[in-house]
Amino acid sequence: MDPANDNSLRGLDGHSVVPSAELLPNIALPEPVKTIVSNAPPHKPSPHAVKSTRLTSHAVREHRVAGQPGFVLHSYPYKETSLIVDVFTRDFGRVAFIAKGAKRPHSRLRGVLQTFQPLSLGWSGKSEVRTLTNAEWVGGMPPLQKAALLCGFYLNELIFKMLARDDAHTALFDHYVATLSQLAHHEPAPIVLRKFERALLKETGVGGNLSFCLSTKATVEPAGQYVVIPEEGVRLAQPSDMIPIISGQTLLDMEREDYADNTTQIQSKFLMRFLLAHHLGGTPINTRQILIDLMQL
Repeated sequence: MDPANDNSLRGLDGHSVVPSAELLPNIALPEPVKTIVSNAPPHKPSPHAVKSTRLTSHAVREHRVAGQPGFVLHSYPYKETSLIVDVFTRDFGRVAFIAKGAKRPHSRLRGVLQTFQPLSLGWSGKSEVRTLTNAEWVGGMPPLQKAALLCGFYLNELIFKMLARDDAHTALFDHYVATLSQLAHHEPAPIVLRKFERALLKETGVGGNLSFCLSTKATVEPAGQYVVIPEEGVRLAQPSDMIPIISGQTLLDMEREDYADNTTQIQSKFLMRFLLAHHLGGTPINTRQILIDLMQL
């Protein structure tokens, strides 16, 4: 199976996603977000409408956002002509939109709402699902191809399942952009993914310090054997441990993002798989299984 030529590649929504081939060499994200909040003054009470005034006396607030950088994580059909789109934005985190009429043949949104393409987004509303009012392709991101495309879907699935809606993670957004660029430029996928997984856990507050041992109250020893207890930290390994046993050298390498050593690459893969499974509550990562199956072909 060659993912680059397989038109059955699909996003989290189960629909085919074909990255654009007309991307430019350098990414240029739009200017910072512009937020407009308008307050409509309440009507002056009428002596003949006191009861209805009580129901409408609060100011009407309309929340609008324009020019917000973001990437589509996945989308799925809504009614006959619209889409529900889940997007990772720079200043608002993961946000859900209804893209009205996006499935119509001549909709200006139809060819824009694609994964792995940097977008400038505008929306209105403050409910759980906002109304998408504008989406423009920014350009500058090379397309993901072959195995890198599946790695991109893996990143999107992690973000979708790990991040709560409306929880801003600006640093993680920047790391996501850099990770897509590294994958597009054919940097080693295992190393790129380990760095992003580690950044994701740190950004969500569950990463911890891998270089400090709780058992000895000191820095881990390169020759030592350790385990990482989720939401607690690193301790010395014991014969009864049924979780990944990791060398101190691997933990030190991961803390400084040095994955040059082959043992570090192998052990970090199993460690991150264990930690992510814990924090996802056992929810499977579908794209990871696809990647594993491809490696066994």
